[in-house]
Amino acid sequence: MALTLFTRRPEPVEPPAPEPWPEIGETWKPEGVTIAQRYYNQAHAVVLVYTTDDGPHGTYYSIACLGCHYATARDGKRTYNTRYNLADAAKVANEHATTCRALPRDIPARPDDDTVRERLHTWVGNARRRDEDMQLWLCDLDLLRLTLQRSNDWIVGALKQLAVDQPEILRIERSQYSDHISYYARRLPEN
Repeated sequence: MALTLFTRRPEPVEPPAPEPWPEIGETWKPEGVTIAQRYYNQAHAVVLVYTTDDGPHGTYYSIACLGCHYATARDGKRTYNTRYNLADAAKVANEHATTCRALPRDIPARPDDDTVRERLHTWVGNARRRDEDMQLWLCDLDLLRLTLQRSNDWIVGALKQLAVDQPEILRIERSQYSDHISYYARRLPEN
């Protein structure tokens, strides 16, 4: 009798199968994001490891929980190269999944183009400082990419249009040595 108390194990719980989107008939694949790995937390909310593109120095990954709003793209413990590689991102995602008990949320709906443009405008506006122009990087948008659901090309086009429409907020500089384009949030006006 005493041995049966210690040999009982709970029935394994099967994670739910990803539900296909009715419009496209396949599981969620947000535009502009490549999902590398998925983990289930204790309540079967999905924890994603994803990338937005191959950077000039390699591919970097971000982590987002679709249950509790946990999201990270940088390792605060390191001082150099704080972006996650796949192995580090997988480790962080797995650690979060083993401790998170948040219930699954609905997959974020794809916003319309005007909403995304407004979010980009807000992002640029929040980056402005009083003392200098602030350089903006597309990788700074990595944590927002699951809600923006747009490709890099679309975002670059929207930023270029914002620079044309409101040059007092955003300026663009093209490198004289390559095709690299830099974005700068203009400094706030003096009062």
